[in-house]
Amino acid sequence: MPVARASLSLSGNMATYVYETIPQRAGEKRLRFEVEQSMNDAPLTHHPENGRPVRRVIFGGFGVMKTGARPPRPRGCGCGRRREECEHADACGCN
Repeated sequence: MPVARASLSLSGNMATYVYETIPQRAGEKRLRFEVEQSMNDAPLTHHPENGRPVRRVIFGGFGVMKTGARPPRPRGCGCGRRREECEHADACGCN
C-alpha cells in the first residue's frame, strides 16, 4: 500500500517521532509524518492538521550506544603466573 509523507516540525531540541494515519476505509492511503516531541510527551492519537487517528511507527535501528569503554576483563584467574606455574591452568587459561 503506498504511503504519502508529510513533515511537521515544532521548535525546540526534542526527539523526532514518525507517525502514520490509520486508514478508516478500504483503499484509504496512510499518511506518514514526523513530529518533534519531548520524550515525556504522550504519543499523538490524532493528526494535528486533519484530525485522522494516528499511531506511532517504531523502526529498528543500527549501531550501539556506548557511554564509555569497559576495562579489559582479566584473563584466567588473575594470579599473574605463567600457565605452567598456575595450579588452575587447565580451568582458567592463565598466560
